Amino acid sequence: MKIVIAIDSFKGSLSSLEAGRAAAAGIRRAIPAADTVISPLADGGEGTAEALVLGLGGQFREVSVSDPLGRPVNARYGILPGNTAVIEMAAASGLPLLSENERDPMVTSTCGTGQLILDAVGQGCRELIIGIGGSATNDGGIGCLQALGFGFLDRNGSPVTGNAAGLAELCSITFDNAAPELKNCRFHVACDVDNPLCGERGCSAVFAPQKGADTAAVKTMDGCLQSYAELVKSYIPSADPDMPGAGAAGGMGFALRNFLGADISSGVSLVLHETGLEEELKSADFLVTGEGCLDSQTAMGKAPAGAAALAAKYGVPVIAFCGAVREGAELCNASGINAFFPILRRTCSISEAMDKENAAKNLTDTAEQVFRLINAVKN
Repeated sequence: MKIVIAIDSFKGSLSSLEAGRAAAAGIRRAIPAADTVISPLADGGEGTAEALVLGLGGQFREVSVSDPLGRPVNARYGILPGNTAVIEMAAASGLPLLSENERDPMVTSTCGTGQLILDAVGQGCRELIIGIGGSATNDGGIGCLQALGFGFLDRNGSPVTGNAAGLAELCSITFDNAAPELKNCRFHVACDVDNPLCGERGCSAVFAPQKGADTAAVKTMDGCLQSYAELVKSYIPSADPDMPGAGAAGGMGFALRNFLGADISSGVSLVLHETGLEEELKSADFLVTGEGCLDSQTAMGKAPAGAAALAAKYGVPVIAFCGAVREGAELCNASGINAFFPILRRTCSISEAMDKENAAKNLTDTAEQVFRLINAVKN
């Protein structure tokens, strides 16, 4: 019996690979001869680099870059076999890097993310996966692009500050000093929102308040981004601020698509492609998936649902394990997860449940019992 295991991380507890190994241990207790194949799973956000690096035998690289306010911060990214870089924007330009009173998308910058990209290119990476979730920024990506050598100039020909405030001074763009290696790179952006750059559903109106913007700042930034989009279009006629995902990460989606030719797709799709899960599922008897908490959001395209959709393509039954079940989890059945099982086996505190050793044991023991039943039915 071949069982493919692709479990998203139990955030704050088990990594994707640790969860996979725990489930595999329980399955082999029940069915010693089972062929278990562990594949990393993530949704393109936090933990994606770790899942892919550990799951595919890559390595981490740590560099000092600018945080959203220009201060030095150590950020790491992954390099996979074949020199594919996996960069999480949140590592350099993320909201968690700021205290509550430091959050202000008028002044935060994506410069650090550009520095990570430049470092990866300097390491010889020509395929780059960029996860753009969790940003603290609303600068239209100009901070990132400045770090890569693009010029964003005011009426005097001087560089504007690489943040949303700088957009108000922007009059011209130069391309001559952009890192030449970028032309030989392919960028794949993991993005799970379809918001346009501007307007009622744009990044300023929808996401900037979560990053510290008040009503006046939202209005100002939206107007500046509209002017920015018009200016970009004068240089790049195909630039479309209404493109789904253009407003992701404060306009980072718009910047990466138009200046670097990036393709934008769901994080789950990118990870599933990179890990080759589909090929393993062609000969599988079961898929085991899951995540820390199963609820209605899981069914709306999160990593376990993406893996389940692939399994359905080949008629492979899907079992999910989770730390907790919340309202709407039953929708997961309709999304291709045939049955799901919470792994908690006794009443305990949240900290006890999330303890790495406890979580692994609970997952192993639950997987064992489920597959004992499966083995009995099959035999």
